[in-house]
Amino acid sequence: MLHKVLDWLKAGYPQGIPQSDYVALLAVLHRRLTEYEVRIVVEELVRERGATDKIGEAEIAEAIARVAKEQPGEDDIARVASRLAAGGWPLATPTSD
Repeated sequence: MLHKVLDWLKAGYPQGIPQSDYVALLAVLHRRLTEYEVRIVVEELVRERGATDKIGEAEIAEAIARVAKEQPGEDDIARVASRLAAGGWPLATPTSD
């Protein structure tokens, strides 16, 4: 699952995720992924970026919590969802049958 999500992110954001999309991106990811899965995705994105500064797990958790508390605008969510959909992200909400 992790690799699939990362592939969708790379397809939707081939030049990388702009900071202006972080809040909306987390909002969209939280619709389909658990908190743990979102954290794993963020950790992998940080690792792949090859940041010269080592970012600790606590810092990642704090950043996710801080960004997740912000409320993205509907236009921001639509923009991010559109980019992810272009990469194959499943936008439909799963139903419980």
